[in-house]
Amino acid sequence: MWLRIGIVNLLFLTVCVSVTLSESGSTGITGVIIAAPIRPGPIKKDSESPKQAPLPNATFSVTSDNGAVTRFTTDPNGRFRVSLEPGRYVVSLAENRFPKPCGPFEISVETGKMTNVEWRCDTGMR
Repeated sequence: MWLRIGIVNLLFLTVCVSVTLSESGSTGITGVIIAAPIRPGPIKKDSESPKQAPLPNATFSVTSDNGAVTRFTTDPNGRFRVSLEPGRYVVSLAENRFPKPCGPFEISVETGKMTNVEWRCDTGMR
């Protein structure tokens, strides 16, 4: 009986350690995408109006030399996190939200590392 309890506890501990190690060794990109300018026309010096804002709920495509890899959507704060295998990728806005293209953004993903980025999209407002 005690042997079974010990074995179950050991298995549970092994699973917990492997999940923790796999989460800490994740590979891909994470960050925020900013849109600017967010208002047309000139902005007065020392104005409290923001010139830029996070790009919420925007869908981006990720490609490599072999073609399409995946898509991701930014959250309401313009943030995203996408797991990718190590390699070189190109990320572009997958929808026609602005008169100018958003991206392409080129990124190299390294093994066992989440690469943090802050990319900017030009809204075309002037």
